[in-house]
Order: sequence, then C-alpha cells, then structure tokens
Amino acid sequence: MIRAVVLIAVVAALAILVGLQLAPRSYPVRVLCLLLLSTSMAQSWNIMGGLTSQISLGHAAFFGIGAYTSTILLILFGCSPWFGMLAGMALAALAALLLAWPTMRLRGPYFALATLAFAEACRVVANTLPITNGAQGISVPFAGNSWAAMQFRVAGSYLPLMVGLFVVTSLVFAGLSHGRVGYMLRALRGGEDAAEMSGVNTLRLKLTVAVISACLAAACGTVFAQFNFFFDPETVFSATAVSIRMALIAIVGGMGTLFGPLLGALLILPLEEALNAWLSDRAAGTAPLVFGVVLMAIVLWRPRGLAHVRGKR
Repeated sequence: MIRAVVLIAVVAALAILVGLQLAPRSYPVRVLCLLLLSTSMAQSWNIMGGLTSQISLGHAAFFGIGAYTSTILLILFGCSPWFGMLAGMALAALAALLLAWPTMRLRGPYFALATLAFAEACRVVANTLPITNGAQGISVPFAGNSWAAMQFRVAGSYLPLMVGLFVVTSLVFAGLSHGRVGYMLRALRGGEDAAEMSGVNTLRLKLTVAVISACLAAACGTVFAQFNFFFDPETVFSATAVSIRMALIAIVGGMGTLFGPLLGALLILPLEEALNAWLSDRAAGTAPLVFGVVLMAIVLWRPRGLAHVRGKR
C-alpha cells in the first residue's frame, strides 16, 4: 500500500511538472487535463470491473447523473458545484444500489444489462425533460474564476483539480485492493462459491464496491461539466462515448491493476488524436476504422493489458 501511495504521488507530481511547462491556454495542457480525467473515469469503472469482475456497460448513467445534478443545482439554486458533486454522488450511489441489489443476487451478466438499460433510460429521459433542456443540451453558467466555483478561464488552472481527481480515484482503488478487503476481493474473483464458503459476504462486498464505483463516476461527471461548460444527453449518457470508453481504457491498460487506466489513457488518447490529425486530409472518415484495428491488435498481443507487459501486477 505504501508503495502504491508513493507511485501515485510521483505520477501526480510529474503531471503537475509537465503542466507547468505548457502554456495555460495551450491545446497540449487541455489534452493533459482530458487525459487525467479519462484516467479517473476509467479508474472508477476499474474499481468495479477490475476488482469484482462485475462488468458495467452503463457507467455513463452515473457519470451523467453527476454532470446533470451539479449543473441543475447551480442553475436553479446557485449551489456550489462542490455541493452539487456530493449530491450527484449520493444520487449515483442510490441508483447503483437499486440496480445492483436485485441483479447481483443472480449469476450471469444481469448487472451489465441492467446498467446498460438504465443508462439508455437516463438518456431518453434527459432528452425529454424541460429541466435538462432536452436534446439541445445544457450550458454551465460561469460563476466565477475561482476554486469555490470550480471554474477557471484557462485550461491550465484546471490541472490541479484533474490531478486531485486522479489521486483520489487511484487511492480508493489502492485502498480497496490491499488489506483485508483486497483479500476478500481476490477470493471473490477466484470463485464466488469458494469465497462464500470462506466466510466472505459476497453480495455485500459487491454492493459496496458498486456504490463506491458509481460515486466516483458521478464525481468525474461533475468535473467534466465544469471543465467543458456544455453537455447534452448524447454526450454524458452515451454508451459508446462514455461507458465503453471507460471500459476500453481500463482493459487495454490492464483491468484490475492500479496503473492500467493511466497506461490505457496514455495510449488511447494520443493515438486517437494522432490518427484523426493524420488521416483527416489523407483519408477522411477512416480514422475510427484504423483506430479500432490498432486496438484489436494491441488486445490480441497483450490480452491482459499493457500493465502486464513484463508480467508484473
């Protein structure tokens, strides 16, 4: 655990040092912020998918709940985004508990299907409700260039916030994967029946991890809203743009490992940007195809993820 904390601190310090070398308004510092945010999102998914092997296909539901809750509270009541973040995390925790309680009692992909259906239902509802401004999307009002408002005029000022989110999600993962809880989670992944015979309350363990994972995904949604200043249902509740992307980053990097999401984000985001820039003029529309082929090749080459290239956890 101490080693994990030290490594997380080193990565956070390196991210800040790199950010300080970049112009606050430059495109690279914005990419760095998005990379850290994507890592945090993937880590929130990794907490559940990697530690309990319960695959979620609808983590966008919790992400979108965080984004909409904080923004609506800010617009209607002038609530601080920090309070809105806590409210969004509470709603996401309740949603995760209601989804997981019946589905995790059953064997099979029921939780994955439930989260996918719930995310789609959230998208449909957000497209129709007046309070969410429907399909037109919702703009986040600028409440001030300050930490209290969680808003800044330049991308570089968001870097400490993104680093902090990365540190929190990583520390939560490290805390859960070590100690007594870590042993129980490893027993759960090894076989649910064997874990129960060893005295592990597998249902309570899976519910706890699902709630924690949903809370962190909602926190990422709030930060995304404050960073982007605009979002719509197709952006935050999308299975492809959010749910699958979270899972993809974690799986490519190394599902169930501490730095798997970071390695996945370091590969996927720059690769995607490079292919879009390189192929936009040469072969327009082929970038997603090439990107998919490259990812397939990486997964075939290293099925357990980049974190296992040298056979280490």
